Amino acid sequence: MSKTISGFSKLSKSEKIDWIVNTYLSKNDKAKQILTQYWNADKKLQQLHDEFIENTITNYYLPLGVAPNFLINGKTYTIPMAIEESSVVAAASKAAKFWLDKGGFKTKVIATKKIGQVHFKYRGDNEHLTSYFAYVKPKLIEEAKHITANMEKRGGGILDIELRNKTQDIEGYYQLHVSFETLDAMGANFINSCLEQFAKTFKNEALHFDGFSQDEKYIDIVMSILSNYVPDCLVRAEVSCPVEQLSENTGVSGASFANKFVEAVRIAEVEPYRAVTHNKGIMNGIDAVILATGNDFRAVEAGVHAFASRNGSYSSLSHAEIKDGIFTFWMEIPLALGTVGGLTGLHPLVKLALELLDKPSAKELMQIVAVAGLAQNFAALRSLTTTGIQQGHMKMHLMNILNQFEATDTEKQKIVELFKTKTVTHNAVVQTLENLRN
Repeated sequence: MSKTISGFSKLSKSEKIDWIVNTYLSKNDKAKQILTQYWNADKKLQQLHDEFIENTITNYYLPLGVAPNFLINGKTYTIPMAIEESSVVAAASKAAKFWLDKGGFKTKVIATKKIGQVHFKYRGDNEHLTSYFAYVKPKLIEEAKHITANMEKRGGGILDIELRNKTQDIEGYYQLHVSFETLDAMGANFINSCLEQFAKTFKNEALHFDGFSQDEKYIDIVMSILSNYVPDCLVRAEVSCPVEQLSENTGVSGASFANKFVEAVRIAEVEPYRAVTHNKGIMNGIDAVILATGNDFRAVEAGVHAFASRNGSYSSLSHAEIKDGIFTFWMEIPLALGTVGGLTGLHPLVKLALELLDKPSAKELMQIVAVAGLAQNFAALRSLTTTGIQQGHMKMHLMNILNQFEATDTEKQKIVELFKTKTVTHNAVVQTLENLRN
């Protein structure tokens, strides 16, 4: 049977599934049953989900959990987190509780500037192009007014347009480098619409500019697109307390814990192999909240990891120090988020997640998300430098192993009790389950 198809997008959802099952899944009725059992019984709600993307065949579930007890700038939050990885929500919750009576998390938004670029080729005199840019810049702004008017009424809009010469990298390559304020919107559609209008105006006006020679009038627009690298859309989150408060009667003094913790962070600052995993832990917390609130975790991931490499080597996003007996742990991270537009007004669970957070502005959400990342990083480093990461993680993973082998409730209770004092490994759990069944 051919595995190519024409007109797939025009098929109904059931027809799409039939083709997939018959072509790829050996006509397996159970496969079809799995795909259809994830449909929502509410037809209107299911249609809403079907129309989020193209060629929808079913829904893909992720657990939505909450991490309570986050004290941020004096206000208490319960943070929604959508993630499949064991122990992330538990770790965030534990870190939140740890800092609850130590002043909580302190945050501030440093900047909210977002960037878009028009990339173009020009092979004439650079001074002529500079003169043209000075001439056309007001027109660029004016001819985009029909796009920017509503954003400007709310206090946002275009902040600046720069001409950047990139000919040392690619022959004839220049940019219009544009900065924006998009307020509570993530702003991708707004920015891209503005950029495409800039490109049109920039190209057309060049044809009539007297300062160009005939050949110089023909500017080649390559593309117009926002950037997900937003080093000037920055938020800071931190925690601090006297060193002695870090002790939890675990046989490790506060000073010993603090020193080892700071050393662990320093290693992530200088060793890229460690920094990648270190920052992945931060993103466990960040991505989970971004998903729960209907934002674009892929855009955030790309921008964050570029930011971690901004000094020429990939490094830790978080930092720690001990000064005058005070332990401080902090992070500055770029986050371009929105609380209006996109899925935020469409997805019912996203609406509830934002309501749970007291309907935050984009700035407030930046701070909440940064805290989730810092809390996750604190929890991971705390485990790594004390008991080790696997003790807590594998106990959370135990239930996944038991579910994989379809353990009954009674079997789960007995095995969880058995492993309270034993190291959890996949083989050990499987063997224990087999012994119990035999």
